[in-house]
Amino acid sequence: MERKGKFIRVKCSKCKADQTIFGKASTKVRCLECNTVLALPSGGKAKIRSRVEEVL
Repeated sequence: MERKGKFIRVKCSKCKADQTIFGKASTKVRCLECNTVLALPSGGKAKIRSRVEEVL
């Protein structure tokens, strides 16, 4: 069985900027505009802390 991670387009809850992140992020993902944490690693799928706009 082949497991693939997906990319996710999220919108920052603070500055409303769009950003594409990896769904299985292994480090904290921060907004490029305002430095707010968008996702946290959890050993598998990342815990998304912003609004998911689209799964790519």
